[in-house]
Amino acid sequence: VQLQAFGGGLVQPGGSLRLSCAASGSIISINDMGWYRQAPGKQRELVASISSGGSTTYSGSVKERFTISRDNTKNTVFLQMSSLKPEDTAVYSCNAEITDYELGSTANFWGQGTLVTVSS
Repeated sequence: VQLQAFGGGLVQPGGSLRLSCAASGSIISINDMGWYRQAPGKQRELVASISSGGSTTYSGSVKERFTISRDNTKNTVFLQMSSLKPEDTAVYSCNAEITDYELGSTANFWGQGTLVTVSS
């Protein structure tokens, strides 16, 4: 199983950016999917998560500005980020709990990080 993230880059404060992360490989099913971020000198934190049924949770610092969604037909999770602030600058990584038929079990998988820089 692999998770591949796309969409990071440089954006001005107040701007928007959309991240996507696609899972591929020996997938039977995907449970929760989520986005984490790690800013320089800080611990990794959960930004948002979404269940297979579409229930969402958000970090208080991004609520009302970020929206997480998923396309179960494409095993993809999205993070729409709006009203971006310099403090949103971080490496964003996707995570998914996947039942893998090669492993024969459920495990957490991580995508490579994608850098989001919010700066004028």
